Amino acid sequence: MLVPDPKVVRELLTRYASLRIAQAERHTPAAARELEDVSYTLCVMMGTSRIHDAIAKADELLLTKGRSEAADPDGENGLSLAV
Repeated sequence: MLVPDPKVVRELLTRYASLRIAQAERHTPAAARELEDVSYTLCVMMGTSRIHDAIAKADELLLTKGRSEAADPDGENGLSLAV
């Protein structure tokens, strides 16, 4: 199974949150379209059909990724490079 790049997922979550705030403050058609696009992209990346499920899975992915980086601060995963 392919795992989305956590950096991209984090950027999408940030964009989603910013657009939700912008829409709550002042609804605009352009922001609504962009919010729909970001929501769709998050759902596809996380393999879900609902945005709330996508956000939950994205949060879980980022939490898991954060734990693995904390366990191995050098970014090494125990695999050697074959030369």
